[in-house]
Amino acid sequence: MSNCYCGSGADFSACCQPIITGKRPAETAEQLMRARYAAYVTTAMEFVFESTHPDHRQGYDHEGTKAWAENSEWLGLEILGTSKGGPDDTTGEVEFIARFKEKGDTPREHRENGQFKKEKGCWYFTEGVMLKPRPLVSSKVGRNDPCTCGSGLKYKKCCGK
Repeated sequence: MSNCYCGSGADFSACCQPIITGKRPAETAEQLMRARYAAYVTTAMEFVFESTHPDHRQGYDHEGTKAWAENSEWLGLEILGTSKGGPDDTTGEVEFIARFKEKGDTPREHRENGQFKKEKGCWYFTEGVMLKPRPLVSSKVGRNDPCTCGSGLKYKKCCGK
């Protein structure tokens, strides 16, 4: 038994493997996203192709995608959020970060908002929009601002001494 590559905490044989092998369909857009990530880790490129909506397969490079997946070290999947994509929906959106290294290079992040469509009971990936990392938010206190401790003094005369 081994944990699933998608990070769900479940066993691979009970989580993504049955979806990848076609034993059961993904029930949600998120399940399909997780299975697609696990397919990259296990280089199940046929599943990656088949789980892409037929209208969005043009230009798919099977051999190039397989070579990239084989030469990458997969470091984890983080689901940031979902919109729709439930068992009763016909469209869904999954925002995620896939972390990996290429040929021992520095770790990278693939941050995407994946779009999914359900047809005839099957979820398909349609397209993804690359997202920029969210900016870091800092609440820097200026020297002349009121102190954050609530003393009523200026920061420079209180906690900023």
